Amino acid sequence: MRAEALLLFFSFSIGIVTGDWNILSYTTKKRDHHQHHAGISLKNYCESWRINVELNNIRGFDVVPGECVGYIGKYMTSTQYKVDVQRAAEQTTLFLTNNFRLGADGKDAWIFDIDDTLLSTVPYFKKHQHGAVLGCRGATTNSTSMEQWMEERSAPAVEHMLDLYHEIRARGLKIFLISSRREHLRDATIDNLVKVGYLGWTDLILRCAEDCYHAVANYKTEKRRKLIEQGYHLWGIMGDQWCSLVGHPSANRTFKLPNPMSFFCCLSLACSQR
Repeated sequence: MRAEALLLFFSFSIGIVTGDWNILSYTTKKRDHHQHHAGISLKNYCESWRINVELNNIRGFDVVPGECVGYIGKYMTSTQYKVDVQRAAEQTTLFLTNNFRLGADGKDAWIFDIDDTLLSTVPYFKKHQHGAVLGCRGATTNSTSMEQWMEERSAPAVEHMLDLYHEIRARGLKIFLISSRREHLRDATIDNLVKVGYLGWTDLILRCAEDCYHAVANYKTEKRRKLIEQGYHLWGIMGDQWCSLVGHPSANRTFKLPNPMSFFCCLSLACSQR
C-alpha cells in the first residue's frame, strides 16, 4: 500500500513538472469548462465581473479584462447606468425624508466624492478604452494624462446628481467635498464644479503633500475624523468607490454609485497618482 501511494505521489509530481501546471491555469480551464457546459455567454461573464466589482468582491485589479472592455464601455454610457444612478439618488432622498431633522447647531453635514459622483470621467475613459490600457499601480504617464484632462475643466455633471446635491443643500446640510485629486488641481476643480452648476459647498478637501502615500480609505477616513472633531454630524457619504465609504468614523448612511472602473485610485495615493 505504501509503495502504491509513493508511486501515485511521484506520478502526480512528474505530471506537474512536465505539464508546467499552476493553479491559475487550472482554475481558468476549470472556469472555461463550466462555462462551456453551462452555456455561459461572454455577456454573462462580463456582467458577473461588473457586479462583483460593485460588491467589492473583486479588488486590486490593474485593468478591465480585455474581453469585457466593450461591455463596460457600453454600460457606462447606457440608460441602465443612468437608471442605476437615479435609483441611488432616490434612495438618498428617501433616507433623508424619513430620518433627517435639522439640528440647531448648524453642524449637520453631508460628504460627496467628486469624480464619477458629481463630475463624470466617462469622456476621458472613452478615449482610453474604458480602462483597458490604464494601469493602476505606479502608472505616472496615465495619471498625468488624467490630470491634464482634469485641467481642461470639461467634465460634465453626473446625471441626477446635480439635483440631489442642491436638494441636500436646501435641507440645510453643510456639504463637504472630499476628493483624492491633488491640491494643484484646486482651481480647475472649482471652475469645473461651478461651470456645471455645483455651488455653495462648505469645504473642498483635496490631497496635500502629506497625504501622498496614504491609502485612499485611510486618507478619507482621517478627513472625516477631523470633521467630527470639529463638531459636525455626518448624515451621509456618497461616492462611487468603496474606498470612499469604508472605515471609521463613518456616517449614518453611505450610498455607492455604480462604477466598474473604480480600481483607478482605490489602492494607494502615491504622489504620481490621481
